[in-house]
Amino acid sequence: MFDALIEGLFLVLQWKAFSLMMVGMGLGFVVGLLPGIGGAATLALMLPFIFKMAPVEAFAFLLGMHSVAATTGDITSILFGVPGEGLSAALVVDGHPMAKRGEAGRALGAALMSSLVGALIGAATLAISIPIVRPLVLTFGSPELFMLSVVGIACITSLSGLGARSQIRGFAMGLFGLLLSAIGQERQSGSLRFDMGMMYLWDGLDLIPVIVGIFAIPEIVDLAVRGTAIAGERPKEDLQRGVLEGIKDTFRHFWLVVRCSAVGVFVGIMPGAGGGVAQWMAYAHAVQSAKDAKEREGFGKGDIRGVLGPGAANNSKEGGDLIPTIAFGVPGSAPMAILLGAFMIMGLIPGPDMLTKHLAVTYSMVWTLVIANIITVILSLAVLNQLAKVTYIRGGLIIPFVLFLVFVGSYTANGQIADLMVTFFFGLLGYFMVLFGWPRPPLVLGFVLGKLIETYLFISVSRYGFSWLTHPIVIVLIVLTGFVIAYPFIQERRQRPGRSADA
Repeated sequence: MFDALIEGLFLVLQWKAFSLMMVGMGLGFVVGLLPGIGGAATLALMLPFIFKMAPVEAFAFLLGMHSVAATTGDITSILFGVPGEGLSAALVVDGHPMAKRGEAGRALGAALMSSLVGALIGAATLAISIPIVRPLVLTFGSPELFMLSVVGIACITSLSGLGARSQIRGFAMGLFGLLLSAIGQERQSGSLRFDMGMMYLWDGLDLIPVIVGIFAIPEIVDLAVRGTAIAGERPKEDLQRGVLEGIKDTFRHFWLVVRCSAVGVFVGIMPGAGGGVAQWMAYAHAVQSAKDAKEREGFGKGDIRGVLGPGAANNSKEGGDLIPTIAFGVPGSAPMAILLGAFMIMGLIPGPDMLTKHLAVTYSMVWTLVIANIITVILSLAVLNQLAKVTYIRGGLIIPFVLFLVFVGSYTANGQIADLMVTFFFGLLGYFMVLFGWPRPPLVLGFVLGKLIETYLFISVSRYGFSWLTHPIVIVLIVLTGFVIAYPFIQERRQRPGRSADA
């Protein structure tokens, strides 16, 4: 295992993999700084470009880009109160008030350094968990993997929003994603399903046009509708001033940063929770760490701990997200669902193979997270003044470039015009989902996991009949799935009497 760890480092440091990681980091830098274009959408856009890459090169490119976008999104959140990434929203609460009172440099220094500490803790957790998870994964057969996939979809639907209505919508989108994955030839018998007489659909819907459409198009439309510059007025403060003080704050409150990093890892391991949940949980923990009510009143008005907590969780959850994705094929978040698509493109199956035969590739992901975040923080601290200028680019200049990437990326998936039509259709669907408050991640997870679920179910029934339902781990996972789905409804029902009593 130690040999695989060292081999993974050398694989990442090879000139081609390292160069591609730097290219991905450059893209992630821009994406993180520009509000309105999420890291998930950019991951989807970049999938078509990995077909000719080796697995290590592809993951260095994608993970380098994704981890950097999560870090640099903090900059616009603090400077302008506009999250560069949806995951950076919690940083706005205390980071932007600090910028408004002339402490932008301190807030940015604290956010970047805590992000680096969080990333290192997340990567270390991923590396340490591999020998622990490995024997557990090897005991899992098709029935257990099938139920784990179901739990993954159930978890993300349970976090689709507050209230029973949001849960129903999330669950419906997860089932709709499963239905979409069933289009085309049935994998075992070869019979056609839902092909509507079109030869294009015989192989099913391609992953790339679907994901690019559903994530990228709504963000582009939103940017066009706003019709303004990306950021507001130029800040008057010298951004470099106070950066060193922010770095010192990270080590003054080091144990808070470590605890919030642990929160990020824990939430990342839970399939479906995602970085937004991790950030808000870390922020809540930072508030709870205040000694008394007087200290708590400072949160929301520019308390440095309100920056350190979410900043640490923002990057530590990347390592946590990768654990269920690599070990069980259950994505921890929407970006991990897209990364799961990259596994399929590379011909790699998450699970035992990633912890045995392809262990060096797995460790290369750990090193990518570490190296990319160290380089990002160093560069960000060096050029903060210049970085701020990027956010003043008008939306009208960004939209054509992103649209070009959308349609070129979709077309190169199969080289068919029909791919562009699929992208447009799912872009329209994604826009209306955003407009009417329907969650997109459950649909993506259902679509990505659908074929795996079908395969595991077929193997389970063929090998065990229906006796696989009596396996101990399967029973536990069935109960867990039922609890995850039912809990939001139970919680809402408990709250109703309290509300009526207050009224």
